[in-house]
Amino acid sequence: MMAKSSFGVQTPKTFTISLNSLISSSSNPFTSSPMASTLHQSLSSLKPHRPRNPNPTTTTPRSTCYVPIRCGPRSNRGPLMKGRILSIEAINAIQAVKRAQKSSDPTQLPAHLSKTLNRLIKSDLLATLRELLRQDQCALALHAFSAFRSEYQPDLSLYADVASALARNGMVEDIDRVIRELEEGDDGVEIIQCDDKGLIRLVKAVIGAGRRESTVRIYRMMKRSGWGSSIEADEYVVKVLSKGLRSLGEEGLGDEVKRVNLEKLRVNL
Repeated sequence: MMAKSSFGVQTPKTFTISLNSLISSSSNPFTSSPMASTLHQSLSSLKPHRPRNPNPTTTTPRSTCYVPIRCGPRSNRGPLMKGRILSIEAINAIQAVKRAQKSSDPTQLPAHLSKTLNRLIKSDLLATLRELLRQDQCALALHAFSAFRSEYQPDLSLYADVASALARNGMVEDIDRVIRELEEGDDGVEIIQCDDKGLIRLVKAVIGAGRRESTVRIYRMMKRSGWGSSIEADEYVVKVLSKGLRSLGEEGLGDEVKRVNLEKLRVNL
């Protein structure tokens, strides 16, 4: 199509088309093809996503208060005593005897326990015995105590620990057997150390369990060992033993023990 210029010359008429109208038109090959549509969607997904937060929250300082917390024991077991450290051998022995008690034949149980306990050294065997007593595993503790007696001479404190654990678990008849073994000794001779600090603990444990026969045995062993004659009688032991014998029906022996204290006071005067 030709247009006239101001000088009368005809020139071709030009058409101006904007880029935006070209892109937005439906006849654009780049937007109408499926590949271009997919590319457009991919480019749109690459735009950074900015979360909308029309109401930003502002942090306000909070007042901090400290509540004192006092920690206590989590079970009925007593607190750990100073120096009560179990070795690996003692721990393995405790676990082994417990497994043997559950899985072994009762007739073969003593042999299994002896095989496990007899290989321990003195300190590990003693630690195993005390730990079994602490856990109230008295049946296993008696086997450990027997293994300890076969190799070493236990003091009266250990006898007192065994008697206390047996009384606590209702195995009072085994207390008589333990005291009888103490009276017989390794050589058939009555052995008891009257100046041992564990004596009063043993006397109180046996009296507390109500074992009259064992209490009388202990008193006779004390007399034959020189208690009250060559060995000075402790006033507190006299008081506990005399009162215990009376409560168990042995009034005559209770008066006899009391006379020992009276003779001691007469000599001191």
